[in-house]
Amino acid sequence: MEEKNPPSVSLRQIEGFQFEVRFGEDMPVLLTDEPPPLGKGTGPTPTHLLLSAVGNCMASSLYFALTKFKNDPQGVRAEASAELGRNEAGRLRVRRIDVRLEIGAPAATLQHLDRILGQFEEFCVVGQSVAAGIPVMLSVFDGEGLQLK
Repeated sequence: MEEKNPPSVSLRQIEGFQFEVRFGEDMPVLLTDEPPPLGKGTGPTPTHLLLSAVGNCMASSLYFALTKFKNDPQGVRAEASAELGRNEAGRLRVRRIDVRLEIGAPAATLQHLDRILGQFEEFCVVGQSVAAGIPVMLSVFDGEGLQLK
C-alpha cells in the first residue's frame, strides 16, 4: 500500500554549498554544507545525512522489534560509516556502509532475540532501499559487548 502523503523535504541554497533543509512546518530547519575547500563545513554533508538515515532507520527498527516482544533494550546506539571510492569514471561514490548497533541490555535478558535479529532489518525502509544499491554491513552488540549479529 502506498502512503497518501509521502515524506518530502525542501532545500534552499543559502550561499555556496550551504543549504537550508526543511522537513515540515513543525520541525527544526537543518543547515547542510560541504567541507572546505568547497564549502565552509558549517553543517552535515549529504553523505552524513545518508549515513544518519540508514543508521537511524536500523536502530529504530531494532528498537521496535525488541519492544514488540516486551523487551527493555536499555537504549539503542548506532554508528554508521561510509567507505568512499571512485567509480569507473573517476567519480567519488559511497561504496559501502557499515552500521554498528548496540543494545544497552545484556542479550541474556532479552526474549525472542534470535527471531528479532533474524527479521528486524527487513522492516527498515531506508536501510533496505539503500542496500539495493550500496552494500550495507550490519553488526549488533549487546550491553556486555557480545556480538549478536
